Amino acid sequence: MQLRSGKTTSTDNVKNPSEAVQLAAVKRNGWNIQHIKNPSEAVQLAAVKQDAYAIYYIKNLTEKVQLAAVTHNERAIGYIKNPTEKVQLAAVKQDGYAINYIKNPSEAVQLAAVTQKAHAINYIKNPTEKVRLAALQRIIIFC
Repeated sequence: MQLRSGKTTSTDNVKNPSEAVQLAAVKRNGWNIQHIKNPSEAVQLAAVKQDAYAIYYIKNLTEKVQLAAVTHNERAIGYIKNPTEKVQLAAVKQDGYAINYIKNPSEAVQLAAVTQKAHAINYIKNPTEKVRLAALQRIIIFC
């Protein structure tokens, strides 16, 4: 397995690396997960904790892995197909602008986003009146 630095990892010459070897590889560089077939949830979690964008290379994401990724970097939500509302809320509560990466957010997610950052309303298509009012109230409070 070749790292972004050009160096190789210890899994290059191992057909079926143990979980310990897989963990060592992803802890060094989360993107190494792209070279691991069927990584366990523990390996997935270690990868996204090292680099949230490693989520791009993980198939069949559990909600736990999704939450770990967006907790580490809320913009990783852009690489999650159909994130649950819980994952969406975790992302926008960290940074309201993360709503920019969410397709068709619910009103609850929209409200959480504008509560966190009022100007996140600029990234919401067709916000409801309730969301517009919440954003306006936040802007007025800080003026």
